[in-house]
Amino acid sequence: MGLNEDVGRRLRALRHGMDVSLSELSRRSGVGKGTLSELESGRRNPTLETLYALTTALGRPLSAVLSDPSPDGAGVSGSAVTAVLIERYEDGEAVTDVFRVTIRAGAVQESEAHVPGTSESLMVLAGTAVVGRPDDLSTVGPGASARWRADVPHVYSAPDGDAQGILFVRCPVSPRRGD
Repeated sequence: MGLNEDVGRRLRALRHGMDVSLSELSRRSGVGKGTLSELESGRRNPTLETLYALTTALGRPLSAVLSDPSPDGAGVSGSAVTAVLIERYEDGEAVTDVFRVTIRAGAVQESEAHVPGTSESLMVLAGTAVVGRPDDLSTVGPGASARWRADVPHVYSAPDGDAQGILFVRCPVSPRRGD
């Protein structure tokens, strides 16, 4: 099964499990109903921004719709970032997703706020990344890291060539329907 089909199957199952209609998820996320239908059927390539809008609207981390860490390194791309899930850890308080990321040179990714209480930290392996809230950006190079709240809008850019890093996204566990 390809990435599109796998993401679509997981998204549909998550939405059904939460008893949320296609129309309601479209309204909550700002993603068009037609786009959502195409994503769920595996006919549309998901972007990082779209998947975050949908999982945030459902109160879940991004890994809720991504495959378990994949040996083939299949990732999801946004306007500046390509992210490959390499680990998912869940305890009673939060889900921590660990991604291998590439931030493309010269591009800027503006990420909308994620689930309340979400935080992100990036350890840069190569290149220089500029990350964080627009009013509190951090410039980090190889071996350095930055941490910021991700439940507010935040950005990623790589001004001097591609940047490589490990991104940790910690998302609080929200009560599931029926808990």
